[in-house]
Amino acid sequence: MRALLILLLSLGMTAASQGAEVSGRIVKVLPFLLDQQGQNAKSPSLFDRDAYQVHLRDHTNEVSGLRFDVQWKATKAPEEKLALLLQLRSLGTNNLPQIKTIEVVLPPERHHQWTEIPLTGPEYQSLGHLVAWRVTLWNDEQELDGQSSFLW
Repeated sequence: MRALLILLLSLGMTAASQGAEVSGRIVKVLPFLLDQQGQNAKSPSLFDRDAYQVHLRDHTNEVSGLRFDVQWKATKAPEEKLALLLQLRSLGTNNLPQIKTIEVVLPPERHHQWTEIPLTGPEYQSLGHLVAWRVTLWNDEQELDGQSSFLW
């Protein structure tokens, strides 16, 4: 009797998970400036990291790029295709506005994690002055969630 009950419960849970809709959210977005060595901090201390970020904002000649650390969670079926989309608004050459978009396809076996989205080298140099950013979580053509900076 107990084995039959366990079997019925497991079949019901499997059927419920197959018909479940995909949902997801972005928990946190942390934008960081990177120095010439690609580091956002000199030590693992959060206080030191924040102080070093202030230093890099004041000394832009030491900055070699940006990195957005995005924490996300999703419930999904095995066949779903999740992606993060980072959009950046900036003032480029001659103070003309421009938008840059970076898409990161998320690994199919993961349902939550931190994902790093770096922008370095010529891509960062062509960006100009960053004004605003927005990160969205997508399932194919469906937007699941998003977070943006104040000026977006």
